[in-house]
Amino acid sequence: MNTGVTISLAQIPVARGDLSGNLNHHFEMIERSSKHNADVVVFPELSLTGYELDLASELAELPEPANFKQLSQAAIENDIIVIAGCPLTNGDDEKPTIGAVVCFPDGTVEFYSKQHLHVGEDEYCSSGSEDYSFTVNGHQIALAICADFTKQQHSRQAKTLGADIYVVSALISDSGFETDSKILSTIALEQGFPVVLSNHISMTGGWASCGDNSIWDSTGKLVMSSNSKESCLVLCKIAGDEIKAIRL
Repeated sequence: MNTGVTISLAQIPVARGDLSGNLNHHFEMIERSSKHNADVVVFPELSLTGYELDLASELAELPEPANFKQLSQAAIENDIIVIAGCPLTNGDDEKPTIGAVVCFPDGTVEFYSKQHLHVGEDEYCSSGSEDYSFTVNGHQIALAICADFTKQQHSRQAKTLGADIYVVSALISDSGFETDSKILSTIALEQGFPVVLSNHISMTGGWASCGDNSIWDSTGKLVMSSNSKESCLVLCKIAGDEIKAIRL
């Protein structure tokens, strides 16, 4: 039964390669999101390490639950699904992927790897090949990492596979936001599902990111943006065609 879902979009400072410090910012936002009864909290692309592609091989983790014990424990203790970003490796000589780790309140840990790379990312990273979605409160949520959403086939495939919400974890700069927001709005309209964006606020990988975590409804209308580069949460509750959002 579809009972509505509350998604928290986290804007956090991220420092280059500082796994411990970055993880602490995740813990803070996980706890805050839980206190506001969020079902899911979404962090930006490569949120655990920063978007530092030259460090990706060094910082990459095997996609095994044991490597994400602290994040998983936070999901369990706060009864919330956590989506965070981390480079992932299969342990051989291949380049790591730009990955996401998804921790569930029951202790399950799942993984997704970005399928479509921006120009230059293939110097450091390889691409994933599998679509990913999960179900919460009767909603099927599909996950995209940044450049994924720029390829029409990604969101179309998500819809074909049954998704009714499209979650994007990204790094979008000041100069790129207008163009990308139009793409995200168009996805929402064409696929007929809400689209939500979690973006960086820090300078990372040489990019000046712009924050502006946002939600578009199934008609492509912008429901809310944080309009900010400050650390904050954007909380949105989606129930059928109704979306309520607030910045915290």
